Amino acid sequence: MDYSYIYNIECGGQMEIRSHIKEGIILIDKPKGLSSYDVIRRLRREIGMEKMGHSGTLDPLATGLMIVGVGIGTKKLSELIKLPKTYEAEILLGIRTTTCDMEGEVLDEKSPLELDLSEIAPLLESMRGKIVLEVPVYSAVKVKGERLYELARAGKRVNPPEKEMEILNTVFKKCFRSESYYILELVMEVTSGTYIRSIAEEIGRRLGLPATLNNLRRTKIGNYKIENALKLD
Repeated sequence: MDYSYIYNIECGGQMEIRSHIKEGIILIDKPKGLSSYDVIRRLRREIGMEKMGHSGTLDPLATGLMIVGVGIGTKKLSELIKLPKTYEAEILLGIRTTTCDMEGEVLDEKSPLELDLSEIAPLLESMRGKIVLEVPVYSAVKVKGERLYELARAGKRVNPPEKEMEILNTVFKKCFRSESYYILELVMEVTSGTYIRSIAEEIGRRLGLPATLNNLRRTKIGNYKIENALKLD
């Protein structure tokens, strides 16, 4: 059954949101700075429905596509979360951080004098397929019933577990110098549960450089595309 609703809501005279729900699903373009839960909380308030969930977390510094289930649409989320995902990623070569992205404290820093670009494409190709990597310390993975990021924020020593991830395809767009560092721009298609932050660090290790995720944008989940998503301003 196809059922669609359109809500026009004005909040405090500053913001108007038109939310399209089709078959219990909304596609949202998450802005930087909001957690995935922030998005759900905001939609609950503005749409006026409590039963809501999403099919895959995006870190606060990441932007892009979220599939949000509303009402009976939440029953679809267990299947949607298994879909492959496509990301546009910027990897900064020269810095490693506690969080594996630019939110954390710098753990290691090394300014590369030069970078042999001919190494990049073969390196990325060698990583295609299944690969076992450590999950980021600041992630929602549970160890003995506790989430890693909760342990890390509490100042407890954390030994992150390894996890099998899978890179389906990588497109090397460009590499450029940014101040004392290099930035790699990639488009990556990966299976569900794959951490781009872990991949960023592994690329750095293989190049002999500290590395971290500089920017991340999710553009596709299965056949759902960012072009059809609603922006949250």
